[in-house]
Amino acid sequence: MGRLFLICLEGSFYSCKYCKTHFALSDDIISKSFHCRHGRAYLFDKVVNVTEGEEEERLMITGLHTVVDIFCIGCGSIVGWKYEFAHEKNQKYKEGKYILERFKVSGPDGSNYFAAQEPQVSESDADDA
Repeated sequence: MGRLFLICLEGSFYSCKYCKTHFALSDDIISKSFHCRHGRAYLFDKVVNVTEGEEEERLMITGLHTVVDIFCIGCGSIVGWKYEFAHEKNQKYKEGKYILERFKVSGPDGSNYFAAQEPQVSESDADDA
């Protein structure tokens, strides 16, 4: 195993709630209207300090997508997923974009999100397709 290099973000950013590794700038949020098993999830244009898992097909509320789970490089926690391919034409805007599950990250002000704050959604995906 090699040396771990972390990218440190400046300004308002989201980070791992377990080890505080920086993930994404608030300015890179595309949408806050996504949901996952644990509640809210945010769609980001850019995310740093993550590794990607294996590609898999997932049937979500908005259709079939090819995704990879993303993991914190600091502690290895799964923190969301990346859309590799959207099978529906109207979902193509998600390709190459990242979902961070709000339950698994700390907000720009250091706040944590708890699943009990909102009702659970059984499938993972966006509210607004």
